Amino acid sequence: MLQKLTINNYALIDNLEIGFDAGLNILTGETGAGKSIILGALSLILGQRAESRYFFNQQKKCVIEGSFRIGDFHLRSLFDEHDLDYEAETVLRREIAADGKSRAFINDTPVNLTILKQIGEKLIDIHSQHATLEINDPEFQLLVVDSVAGHTALLGSYQTKYKLYKKEIARLKQLTDESEKAKADLDYFQFQYDELEKAGLAADEQELLEQELYALNNAEEIKRNLLGANYLLQDGEAAVLNQLKDAGQQLAALEKFNPQIEDLHQRLNSTIIELKDIAAEVENIEQRTHTNEQRADEVNTRLSIIYNLQKKHRVNTNAELLQIQDDLSEKIQQALFSDDAIEKLQKEIDAIKTDLEQLSAELSANRTKAIPSIQEQVVGSLAEMGMNNSVLKVELTPTAEFTKTGTDVVRFLFSANKGHSLGEMSKVASGGELSRVMLSIKSLIAAYTALPTIIFDEIDTGVSGEVANKVGQIMERLAKNLQVITITHLPQIASKGQSHYFVYKDNQADVTYTRIKQLDQQERILEIAKMLSGDKPGESALQNARELLTP
Repeated sequence: MLQKLTINNYALIDNLEIGFDAGLNILTGETGAGKSIILGALSLILGQRAESRYFFNQQKKCVIEGSFRIGDFHLRSLFDEHDLDYEAETVLRREIAADGKSRAFINDTPVNLTILKQIGEKLIDIHSQHATLEINDPEFQLLVVDSVAGHTALLGSYQTKYKLYKKEIARLKQLTDESEKAKADLDYFQFQYDELEKAGLAADEQELLEQELYALNNAEEIKRNLLGANYLLQDGEAAVLNQLKDAGQQLAALEKFNPQIEDLHQRLNSTIIELKDIAAEVENIEQRTHTNEQRADEVNTRLSIIYNLQKKHRVNTNAELLQIQDDLSEKIQQALFSDDAIEKLQKEIDAIKTDLEQLSAELSANRTKAIPSIQEQVVGSLAEMGMNNSVLKVELTPTAEFTKTGTDVVRFLFSANKGHSLGEMSKVASGGELSRVMLSIKSLIAAYTALPTIIFDEIDTGVSGEVANKVGQIMERLAKNLQVITITHLPQIASKGQSHYFVYKDNQADVTYTRIKQLDQQERILEIAKMLSGDKPGESALQNARELLTP
């Protein structure tokens, strides 16, 4: 319910705060006093567009804030969906700057207007005699039937299964498309895979072959330099090893004179041993090195195969080619075995479909049972409000496919007068008649489910006398299940409210303000008496007002 509404700098309102009660709240006042201005301000925190030209003070920003108690509306999941802090007492705020820029907040968290509107629609339903689109909306009509059917848990189970069904259908289509494409490309994939497999690639092969080819192409130079190195080490007349051996003999002759020379002699011998080993390795490599044109051709051929494959697949290494080979193998397997996966998924979908058929059949049965009660209660309520010849027919038509609400389409057909054929409400009923139909329907579903605050904006236009009294009684009953705020010019309806607010203009100097005050009992008597007979009510009007206010 709407607990408090604060309006700053909007139209004729500079600063206004209204606290509402839980039951039936009445707003009255002269035409043009600002009742609709209050609704206009309220619509801003419901996501409606704003224009700065409606500001009371063009130099200041406009701020509208509404405080709501939302614990009964099961909105936590909606708040979680938008990453909003859920509070049992939630605040919606809208700020519009003088330049027209707007900001919206839910519990002090910035949101866009789409989210503000989505949350706001769950909290307040504003209905005027001109707002008849909802009553002709098939989704709203189905909501009415489902509310009376009372199968919220069943509908939730169906919708959960339906979401899974749609998800799996989409997955089946994707899998089928991928399978068809894989099968169409199978020959091409197989050719590429066979080509790579035949090549027998190894991850480090390219580097080793390139090193070998480099050595083969430079064999003469390598052999010549190795021979030169070996000559200097051990084969030449002044070979290093021979000279070191002579140096060792010189040191050996001196060891007896100085112990340090013995250590140097041992170190020299170690160096000679290492150089002999190096010389042997140089000689060994030299003997193994020779030109081999046939092997060079073989390596060139192998590298040419590798380079061509890399160029074809637009990669630079064998490791990448091997990854492509693995990917091709996976695609081939997918093409060969995709039918099995499709068949398995199809069986799962068929099982879900069977569950949906059972659940939708239960929903349809419940709806069919609820329809007579809906027709009877709405027509009965309309008769109370002077529409004695009204007829409502609720048609339930099966759909060919599953929908998010089952396999039913609901259609309300209506006639307000004898001898007239049934038709869509918007085509066969006047604005005043539609208002009373909507009031009847809202009263009906309020008895079965939690509705948001409902605001009636002068929907009593065109009724008077006892009919107006009946409309007021129905609003009074409706207010037992939810918060109702109604703007009215009828004393019969105004007298039914638990709280009565008077909207008026306050003229000060050169400025006119819209004000609002909650009336006490004596003030209510006077206001209702004025609604009955004019600005200066007599004693009879005052007495009539007292009688209207007497429970």
